[in-house]
Amino acid sequence: MEKLAIHGGVPVRSPDQPWPRWPVWDEQERSALLQVLESGKWNYGERVHTFEAAFATFQKADRCVTATSGTTALETCLLALGIGPGDEIIVPPYTFMATASVVLRVGATPVFADVEAETFCLDPVAAADAVTPRTRALLPVHFGGLMADMDALRDLAARHDLFIVEDACHAWGTIWRDGTGAGAVGDCGCFSFQMSKNITAGEGGAIVSNNPDLAERCRSYTNCGRGAGTGWYQHFLMGSNLRMTEFQAAVLSAQLTRLPEQVAVREKNAARLNEWLGEVPGLYPTPRGDELLRRSYHLYCIRIEPEEFGCSRQAFIRAAAAEGVSFSPGYPVPLYRQPMFVERPAPPDYRSVSCPNTEKLCAVSAMWLPHYLLLAEERDMADIAEICRKVQRHAGEIGD
Repeated sequence: MEKLAIHGGVPVRSPDQPWPRWPVWDEQERSALLQVLESGKWNYGERVHTFEAAFATFQKADRCVTATSGTTALETCLLALGIGPGDEIIVPPYTFMATASVVLRVGATPVFADVEAETFCLDPVAAADAVTPRTRALLPVHFGGLMADMDALRDLAARHDLFIVEDACHAWGTIWRDGTGAGAVGDCGCFSFQMSKNITAGEGGAIVSNNPDLAERCRSYTNCGRGAGTGWYQHFLMGSNLRMTEFQAAVLSAQLTRLPEQVAVREKNAARLNEWLGEVPGLYPTPRGDELLRRSYHLYCIRIEPEEFGCSRQAFIRAAAAEGVSFSPGYPVPLYRQPMFVERPAPPDYRSVSCPNTEKLCAVSAMWLPHYLLLAEERDMADIAEICRKVQRHAGEIGD
């Protein structure tokens, strides 16, 4: 008689069946790093520019400017757009802290608008309700690689003369319906190459844009305020040193060569999981995004409805881990519940903010699988599906 592994049964997946590990690297990275080392040219140089050109092409954008991180890339974009004290920026609360902290760092005010429960992305209706005369920009997050509704957000921005800065730090390779890549659909967009990301050099970031003047201002802010083609000791903006090194660019160039194939594998395996898990009562995978020509998956996101499924998210995660796959419950609280906002002495009073969809995702329903699991084989996806089915069949036996 079938029993859950947490009750002494045989797990669906044996512990000696490993999942793919991250990062993926081979002789390309090793050789590229050695070439930089032996060249003696380690700082910002030709390899950085080569990677920028390749990444802009991959992302279907005209320009790419690298930075030290996705966080500093976002801050650079806001500075380059002239955003500062007195301005309001609309951001979703289901995201990493940097999406909102960069707004504070330039002296502007983050205004939180709820996400869509089905997509985990900024809700255009909620964003429209949050617009005031002080609003200067929208900062949507393409969560897990699924783009926010950019058609609706562009219409909203056009009506109110707003900038759009895309937090595309999960969306390397995602392409909107018009053939434009994530990050270049709005005014500019930012990417992260931090250790957990689908293309990584341990750290690093990038800005893409189809606006050459904006891209040049971003370049100046990341390069100590220097101007294009000007002298080494001529500084036109109050910039900073946010330059990528040749070592990072060498690793990223190697990583980029295998990224298209990895994107395709993740898409294929995510489609399998969407089909199989969509048949399990109480489980709701986020949509692939019919408006996308290509979809990156940094996270495979899914919602659980406990009453329909038969047990709580906490119980599901515990039982699934015993069967052989570890789901994350995601962010535990909305961003506006972080101490940096709750304890902030200056207005607004974030203690009164309420975004119901985000609060439910955090407390009850959101779950993630990391992107590298999607690089496994079809039989591994079948294991994930069977684990979910098995837990659902016995959900009433688990308890909280």
